[in-house]
Amino acid sequence: MKHEGFSIVILGAGKATRFKSEHPKLLHPLAGRLLGEYVLRTAAAAHAERIYLVIGHKAEEMRSAFTRPGVEFIEQKEQLGTGHALIVARPELEHCPSDVVLALVGDAPLLRPETLAALVATHRGQRAACTILSMRVENPTGYGRIVRGAGKSVRAIIEEKAATAAQKKIREVNSGILCFSRLPLLKHLGELSPDNPQKEYLLTDLVEIFNRRRLKVAAFEAPAEEVQGINDRAQLAETAKMLYLRKAQALMKEGVTFTDPEAVYIDPDVTIGPDTEVGVGVSLRGSTRLGSGCHLEPYSTITNSALGDKVTVRQSCVITDAEIAAGAAIGPFAHLRMGSTLGADVKIGNFVEVKHSSIGRGTKAQHLTYLGDATVGERTNIGAGTITCNYDGARKIPTIIEDEVFIGSGNMLVAPVRIGKGSYTAAGSTITQDVEPDSLAIARTPQVNKPGWARERKKSTSHPSK
Repeated sequence: MKHEGFSIVILGAGKATRFKSEHPKLLHPLAGRLLGEYVLRTAAAAHAERIYLVIGHKAEEMRSAFTRPGVEFIEQKEQLGTGHALIVARPELEHCPSDVVLALVGDAPLLRPETLAALVATHRGQRAACTILSMRVENPTGYGRIVRGAGKSVRAIIEEKAATAAQKKIREVNSGILCFSRLPLLKHLGELSPDNPQKEYLLTDLVEIFNRRRLKVAAFEAPAEEVQGINDRAQLAETAKMLYLRKAQALMKEGVTFTDPEAVYIDPDVTIGPDTEVGVGVSLRGSTRLGSGCHLEPYSTITNSALGDKVTVRQSCVITDAEIAAGAAIGPFAHLRMGSTLGADVKIGNFVEVKHSSIGRGTKAQHLTYLGDATVGERTNIGAGTITCNYDGARKIPTIIEDEVFIGSGNMLVAPVRIGKGSYTAAGSTITQDVEPDSLAIARTPQVNKPGWARERKKSTSHPSK
């Protein structure tokens, strides 16, 4: 049976010169993922037999970011061009099981696995030594032009500087993605030379070499918006807009409402249930999951969190690594930090911060409160200005507040402390000892009023006018 598999070499060794960055281009974030993550996922979804990632600049950072099963790294210690990347990869390619090898640029995040499959099918159907993934653009300036010959085979790729006036009018250009038959590639790879204006080994020079050897070079045209690479931060931002809008459009088809789908920022792995409404400026990051019928007011950011059905998040909240049960209401201007778990129908109000705490069903903390390392029971009321004093300078210490407790305003709860079920604490108290169930705790110094004190002070500090 004829072998139909293919392998992929992703070119990712560059320095991101036009990004003006010390980090490799593929490590820059794009709509919730690293830029290089997109092509890696596309390669995996295309069922490539082998996936090789060529790394060079900041190689260890690249390994750390992209290590996973099925990806083999090839280190290009000197970055001497795209052709040099395959020269360095030659030992792996000689033992590769595939008869077809795709060389992919790492900065094409919109590339689809279906396009790679169509490119390989065209390559096989044309019986070509090389098939170029081309695109047609309105303004081809800066791109290598595809010059076709008889039978629409590709005669050459002409770079901008070498193009004639007639060739500069050609709108079909090279995307930088090429498909090779492995054996001709290995046979002629050694013929590449850095004798060119760039002083680099260029993969596109194989087009001229194959033509000289009477080997067929074909081209398969794909939509420009899918295969264009990202060369600078402006293009990175434009692509992010496109990806965010695509995500919003997909969610609208699933029953989600957006006030303005062009003004939300939703990462690719986020899920949202139907009848949820999302306001402008909302950011949903990482693996966040929203249930059905939620209401998100403008300018909140929710990261790696799970929200149940009919949760309300009012304006300008920050929620990170939290779990919120059905019917809860958060904000405005609330902050839920890592490890926070909120039960059903909990109310967390304005300027309330919750960190690494569990809040029971129906409990309310409506105003100006900090709950850190606390376990709070059900149907409890936390008064305005309450603070769990959870840090002794060396370690975090828990506070326990049981069911149906009423914490008065302005309380300091100095951990470790337990407030028993059904108890009250008086406003302005500093609670340092456990409170038994159904008790009232008052922990404040007696008030002393000194009549006339202020008047006498004013007299003693006044000076005659000059």
